[in-house]
Order: sequence, then C-alpha cells, then structure tokens
Amino acid sequence: MSESSRRAFLKKAGALAALGSLPLSEALTSGVSRTATIPFDLGMASYTFRKFTLDQALDMTRLLDLKKITLKDMHLPMNITPPEMAVVKKKMKDAGIELSSCGVVYMKTPEEVHKAFTYAKLAGIKMMVGVPEQSLLGLAEEKVKETDISLAIHNHGPTDQRFPSPESAYSLIKNMDKRMGLCIDVGHTQRLGLDPADQVKRYFDRLLDVHIKDVSSADAKGTTVEIGKGVIDTIRLLKTLLDLKYSKTLHLEYEKDQDNPMPGVIYSIGYLRGALGSM
Repeated sequence: MSESSRRAFLKKAGALAALGSLPLSEALTSGVSRTATIPFDLGMASYTFRKFTLDQALDMTRLLDLKKITLKDMHLPMNITPPEMAVVKKKMKDAGIELSSCGVVYMKTPEEVHKAFTYAKLAGIKMMVGVPEQSLLGLAEEKVKETDISLAIHNHGPTDQRFPSPESAYSLIKNMDKRMGLCIDVGHTQRLGLDPADQVKRYFDRLLDVHIKDVSSADAKGTTVEIGKGVIDTIRLLKTLLDLKYSKTLHLEYEKDQDNPMPGVIYSIGYLRGALGSM
C-alpha cells in the first residue's frame, strides 16, 4: 500500500469509527490512564481484519492504540519465507506493535504439527494458538518441549468436533507439560451455554490466552455483536480475570462486519477500556 493510500484509508477509518457522541481520540483512550495498573494487555486478533491487508490491519491496530496483535495466516502465511518474515517483523517494529502469537493454526497430520512449530519459531513468538487433532497432542507436547513455544488450544463451540469447550481440551492436556494450555474463546464458550467467567476460573492454571468478544445469544445460533450489546457478562469476566491476576493478553476478535469492522471494534475497545477504568 502506498503512503498516500494508507493516509486515505486511515482518514476513512477514522471518519467511520466515531463511538456514539465521543470524538475518536476520546473513544480510543477512554479509561487508559486508569487502566495503567491492570496486569493484562488488550490486543487484537487479526482475523477481525481478515478482508484487509497486513498493512491495513497494523494501521487499524495502531489507530486503536493497541500494542499487541495475534496474526492469522491471511496476514502471516504458513509458507512464509525467512526474507518475507523479516519484512513482516520490520513492519511490526515500525508500527510499534508486538507479535504476541499466531493462529488459529490447524494441525491435522504429524507433518502439519512440525510445520506449525517451524512457522512459529521463524516468527519469533513464544506462544501459538492452535488446534491439533486429539491424536496429535503427544507430538505437539514434544514440539513444545523442543522449541519452548507454548501451545494454546482454542475452543470453537457447538459445531467443533475436536475442542468445543475449554474442558474438552483441558481434560486431555491437564497432565501434560504446563506449556500446553488454553486459549479460551469467550464467545464460543457462551454459545455452549457456559459462563466464560466460570470457565476462566475453573481452568485458570492452563489459561494462556483469551479471545474476547460478545455474542447475541447463549446457543449455537449466537453471532458476534459489539461488546456490551450481547449476552456475555463482560464485567464479571473482567473482574474474574483481575481477581485471578491474569497477566497475559485479551485479544479482541470481532467477527461481525468483516468489510467495515472499525465502528464495532472501536465500540468494543471503548467498552473494555471504560469498564477496566472503573474497576
């Protein structure tokens, strides 16, 4: 993307992203000073920006004043070469954004397990969000030990045949290396009729990452809505994470409005910052 195109894009994003009656700058920074002592970070899941380029995803993340991002393969291809990875790392550095993880990475064969960890190692990250086949968990644990890259298994709700719930993954990894953990997707958890705050508390000893969102209903028909407009008790979830002294990252994964996500993203980030600022 040319510099002139980037400026035009950001101008359009800013114009579209007003939050209620708040100016954009106020919406983005609401609660920031009061959340300085919060032990965890807010970050972005790049799947939110799946219809946009990496440059655009980084620009929008920077506009939100978020310092961490987890990249999906449309932004960090699985077949990326070392020279291409160097370009991505420079873009990240120039944007002032840390690559906190990658994924969700699916692993259906032993070869894909090896490839996934090689990919994560090339990216220079310490955690990968992934979904290996259950039969490959032992091999995944071996790679975790070999590379010192943690694996956070992501649950995907009612239609997921592998790991629908946090418990479905936890029950299989609870006796494995401590770096075998969970990425709890609070939306998919709620769609199972489970309270995300309860699940976070129950499986906290293996909690490596959180994908935060809101959904329209607590069943399989639930879809993503702006945080605060759905059925998830986000305030209780945040209080639970604070009580547990969670110190990693909450990655916003906003799956609605894929062609124009910024208004809903800013609403959601503003809600989270406002809520945290009042705690």
